[in-house]
Amino acid sequence: MTTRLIYVMDPMCSWCWGFAPVARALAAQAGEKGIEMQLVVGGLRRERMAMDAAGRQRTLGYWRAVHEASGQPFDLEAGLPDGLVYDTEPACRALVTARSFDEHLAWPLAMRIQQAFYTERCDVTRPQRLADLAEAVGLTRGEFADRFDSQAIRDATEADFQWARNLGIAGFPTLLAKRHGQLALLTNGYQPLETLSPLLARWLEHNVHA
Repeated sequence: MTTRLIYVMDPMCSWCWGFAPVARALAAQAGEKGIEMQLVVGGLRRERMAMDAAGRQRTLGYWRAVHEASGQPFDLEAGLPDGLVYDTEPACRALVTARSFDEHLAWPLAMRIQQAFYTERCDVTRPQRLADLAEAVGLTRGEFADRFDSQAIRDATEADFQWARNLGIAGFPTLLAKRHGQLALLTNGYQPLETLSPLLARWLEHNVHA
């Protein structure tokens, strides 16, 4: 397909969780014209040590801001899981793994990972938890786990990260529209549906034959 939307996100980016209902609505809007939305993972953070108390408080501050802007639910009382090492690569790799089975499976898994992390205090950096969530959306646990650990999927995940970096994308969510190899930026950062839906409608009007 030469015409598509490309959604660059990270499931452990709180603004992407805030944007999730907007992304779904825009995907449906584009779908009415036969245009699909492709998911690309951006790779928000690569940490190697558990978050300290200051980092946890700072992150909860981001969560409150996203909740106020978007209305999306967060467990602001319990907060982040204990001992969290904020490395978003495993959760991103889980989406690439799902995408390798069926591109459409990445979407329900993204939603399930986000719900688990932001509202259920689940440590979605842990492969076992990601396998649980993949199984919950219909993937075969053993097959998912084997592919998740493969070098091919690790390389594919890094290729997504590199693609985003090469475009200069440093913030998420980012939504692009692509036609015949040309990219148009619809948003870099959270915007409400009432702002983006008219922009998408104009792009569809000029780039998609009814």
